Amino acid sequence: MANRLTKMYVRAVVPDTTDEAWAGGDWQRPGRSASGVALCGGCQTAERCRLGIETEQLVDGGVVYTLTCPWESEGGPRVAHGGWTAGVLDEVVGHVPLLHGQLAVTGQLAVRFVKPVPVGWPLRATARLTGREGRRWHVEAELTLASTGALLAAAQAVLVARDVDHFARHEAWLAEQDQSARASGDQSAPDGREEERG
Repeated sequence: MANRLTKMYVRAVVPDTTDEAWAGGDWQRPGRSASGVALCGGCQTAERCRLGIETEQLVDGGVVYTLTCPWESEGGPRVAHGGWTAGVLDEVVGHVPLLHGQLAVTGQLAVRFVKPVPVGWPLRATARLTGREGRRWHVEAELTLASTGALLAAAQAVLVARDVDHFARHEAWLAEQDQSARASGDQSAPDGREEERG
């Protein structure tokens, strides 16, 4: 698809809801990579974690990951873009409730950048539950060099347990926003075309 300077909205084609992996057309049971890593929707299409997570393992109630920042996430010379660092920490904290059988979404994420993250180097991440309050899961994570354990970044997060209707409510809200924008004559509203991601 050619690059455009104007805003463009792409509506994803929803997978067949009869597929068992998409219970009710919602993200209920994530697919897995060949190495067993839980994959989000975009990564399921790629059949690998695009953030570079290679393995994940439950250890003493926490989760340990091996990963490598991919070169396409380079922000400066041979270092990861800060958005990659925040994104990968969001991913690892989100897997803590998931691997304990609870679907959740990020409510808060605070990232502390300690050192630049090298691209292409073996990394290790850990995430652990620090507390629960009702539907809220409090999780901490660290990203380190695999070889020395040197701390590169850390995060504190609050994840909120979600129900099966979470994304359906979001789609309904977006439809309301779309109608409101069209009614006001906003030209940046989606045009209704469905385009496949990829």
